Amino acid sequence: MCAKPRIVAIDGPAGSGKSTVCKQLAARLGFVLLDTGALYRAVALAARLAGVDWSREAAVVEVADRLVTDGELRLDVDPEARQSAGGTKVVLAGHDVSSQIRKPEISMGASRVSAYGGVRDALLELQRQLGTPSGSDRAGVVAEGRDIGTVVFPGAPVKFFLTASLEVRARRRQAELEQKGESIDFEQTLKEVALRDEQDRSRKVAPLKQAADARVVDSTGKTIDEVVAEMQRVVEDVLG
Repeated sequence: MCAKPRIVAIDGPAGSGKSTVCKQLAARLGFVLLDTGALYRAVALAARLAGVDWSREAAVVEVADRLVTDGELRLDVDPEARQSAGGTKVVLAGHDVSSQIRKPEISMGASRVSAYGGVRDALLELQRQLGTPSGSDRAGVVAEGRDIGTVVFPGAPVKFFLTASLEVRARRRQAELEQKGESIDFEQTLKEVALRDEQDRSRKVAPLKQAADARVVDSTGKTIDEVVAEMQRVVEDVLG
C-alpha cells in the first residue's frame, strides 16, 4: 500500500496571510514550504529583466519554458531558514531573488503571467516535483498558492482555503510594504488587492477557487498564532 502523501495544500486570495501562515505552519510541522506563487513572480521578474512585456503571452511563455528547461528557476532549501521560515529561497539564474519578487509591480506581473496556460503548463510539473518528498528532509510539504488543491495537488490529503475580508487583506498588504520601507496609500492598496482578486478569479486557466474538499479558514479577527494552531490541529489529526 502506498503511504499517504504528506502534502498540505493552502489556497487563498492575495493578502489572506498565506505566506506568513504557511511559513509558520511548515516550521511547526518540520515540513518544507513550497511557495508556488513565488515561481510565477520569478517568471514575471525574468520576463521584465529580458525586456519582455507581460502582455506578450507567447514571449512570456517562452521565458517560462526556458527557465524550466535550462534549470534556471529553483526553490532551494535554505539551511539557515530551515527551522524558522519554511526553509526555501527563490533562485533565478543562480541569484537569490527572494526579495526582488515581492515588489508590488512584480506581484501584479505575477497575476498577469499566471493567467497564461503555457506558463502554468511549464511550471506544473516543476511544482509537482518540488512537492514530492524525497528522504527525511522532505518528509512533508506545505504548498501555498491559488490552485494547489484544485490543479497542482488535487489528491492532497489536507486542503485549506485561507481568506479574510478585503479591508483586512489590504491593511496587511500595506503593513507588509511599510515594513520594507515602502510608503503606499491605503486606498491604492485596496484597489490593487481588489484588482488582483478579479484577475485571479476571472482568468480562464486555473482560476482562484476553493476546492470542494478544502476547509475554509477565515483569518479576519484572528491572530497568526490562532490560525496556525487551528491548521496544525487538522494536519496532525489527518496525517498523524
